Amino acid sequence: MRIGLLQDDIGKTLAANIAEIRAATAGGITDFWLADRLAWEPLTLITAAGLQVPEARFGTGVIRSYPRHPLTLAGHALSTQAAIGNRLTLGIGPSHEVITTGQYGYAFDKPARHLREYLTALIPLLRGEEVAYQGETIVANGQVGVPGAEPPPVLISALGPQMLKLAGELTDGTILAWAGSKSISDYFAPAITRAAAGRPAPRIVASALMAVTDDPDGTRAQVNSEFGIAATFSSYRAVLDRDGAETVGDTVVAGDESLVRKEIQRFADAGATDFVAMPYGSEEDRKRTIELLCDLTS
Repeated sequence: MRIGLLQDDIGKTLAANIAEIRAATAGGITDFWLADRLAWEPLTLITAAGLQVPEARFGTGVIRSYPRHPLTLAGHALSTQAAIGNRLTLGIGPSHEVITTGQYGYAFDKPARHLREYLTALIPLLRGEEVAYQGETIVANGQVGVPGAEPPPVLISALGPQMLKLAGELTDGTILAWAGSKSISDYFAPAITRAAAGRPAPRIVASALMAVTDDPDGTRAQVNSEFGIAATFSSYRAVLDRDGAETVGDTVVAGDESLVRKEIQRFADAGATDFVAMPYGSEEDRKRTIELLCDLTS
């Protein structure tokens, strides 16, 4: 299982972000993921960091599909690929109604249909092919050519049955949020593997907030205070229920170094191919967390 790090880019300068990625790479971490959070545009930051840190591999987890037309995203992703020497994994997803409609004004209507149409246009574009596609929600006509760019692996945020079927049939795998080892082994891994029958084995990218800390209960309470609303989103609520988790705080990997090591191993045993750690807590806890991740990856 590949272990990576979600780069906490919010409120940091470009130089600070690159310095953190360079330092983590020197410690042994080679996989870095950037989220689409109305802060640094992830592909732009990946391009800048990738040019400065040639040892690092990057992924987006995830870019919101509704605001970006497939032709636009294909051009941006392939430009990043060419610039950094083809070290990109492209993660995309429809996000949630509160964001898609509330922030961007798009109708969040049948997101699985939207994403299937989106991928039907996007994936050939990433291969440099010309498309002439007209669906119910997506129209795409054209071709994107970027010399030196290889098609990046494409992952989607697939949490429910329709999305997992789509991920297995059309993409290289799924990126999970708030999912523990139980739901991965019991549900996500079997479902996407069935859907991918006859295709290469899918990547299953697990992620978790993580804190090497002497105060795990306090850390979980802090997570609930900051992110507790996520448990009210229907897609996340279903994930939490599969793990028997009442709150998002219950999903946090928190404790001493020995406990955190064991929890990470449980994700691997459950079938995750990748694990993205999101260091959380005090400055000291984050430092201890990154040190442990460096030890695990070096």
